[in-house]
Amino acid sequence: MSTETTDTTATAPGRLGDPAMTIGTDPRADPRMIAVFAALGIDGHADGAPVTPESSREELLGFIDAVEVGFEGLFVALAEGSPPLEGVTSELVTITGDTGHEIRLHIHRPAATTGPLPCIYQVHGGGMVMLATEGPLYTRWRHELAAAGAVVVGVEYRNGAGVLGPHPFPAGLDDCATGLRWVTSHLDELGATNVVVTGDSGGANLALALAIKAKREGWVDEISGVYAQCPYIHGAWDDAPAELRSLQENDQYWLNRGLFPLLAEVYDPGAKNATDPTCWPFHATVADVEGLPPHVISCNELDPLRDEGLAYHRLLLQAGVSSVGRINPGLCHVGELLFRGTMPDVYAAAVRDVTGFARALAG
Repeated sequence: MSTETTDTTATAPGRLGDPAMTIGTDPRADPRMIAVFAALGIDGHADGAPVTPESSREELLGFIDAVEVGFEGLFVALAEGSPPLEGVTSELVTITGDTGHEIRLHIHRPAATTGPLPCIYQVHGGGMVMLATEGPLYTRWRHELAAAGAVVVGVEYRNGAGVLGPHPFPAGLDDCATGLRWVTSHLDELGATNVVVTGDSGGANLALALAIKAKREGWVDEISGVYAQCPYIHGAWDDAPAELRSLQENDQYWLNRGLFPLLAEVYDPGAKNATDPTCWPFHATVADVEGLPPHVISCNELDPLRDEGLAYHRLLLQAGVSSVGRINPGLCHVGELLFRGTMPDVYAAAVRDVTGFARALAG
């Protein structure tokens, strides 16, 4: 009889186990996603930034401008070849913000509907400082949600930088709140039964912050639920907190974690609101979130931000809030939104989950 033993010690995942690992060589990565990244030449380590949080504000804003152009260009490339979506109508409503500025609300509905539908209030991503509701990624996402049986309202809020900036915290959050209050007061006109707030990345930050803000101000009962995808909610740090292992495990997997402190400095200059949970929901306490409506916190396995989303899910449970936590295997940051053409099953599942959540809360 052989007395040999096998070493079954598990290797730490990602760059925790192999600092040289890339998203393109990580065995957990969905091969369809990697094929797209390889074709675009971004399957290696993500580049660092030519600025630091201590750079001048002018330099930081210029850097974000360039990053915004790059991301929007990527989204255009990923959208190429997508067939047009039939059966959805769209309209633009413009309302007035608290400083007299315009806030654009993009409203989408199924062309054929027989009764009231749940409303999904969609907040775009971009670290709260860039991208736009009117871009190809988010326009298609809203159309798909509407086609699945919802009234969808996308809010064009003031960004911290980029084309729609520079307007630091709390400008964007205030715009999202103004738009949401307009929606909740026009449900009959919209043909809607209830409102679920959703967003991805920085938009998930704002979605979670909206619920906390609404609780503080006494109107949280107007929100029936929150669906947050890949939330960016921690902000800035000198060293990655030990409990947020994914910041090291998945660092430079499409996103370089060095980008996040730069976004934080642009959004909240001087970290004046570093522990305010309406700025950075990661810092919320049980008292901040008690009594909030049901949540879904959806995270992706290969996202540097994965663990901060999971930490928020656990906080909600600790506070007695209904929260469903999800991890999508093999996906990068917001991968469920990016690869409609090559991963249609993943994209369709995300659509079903968000619209199903809204429908389940319609009463």
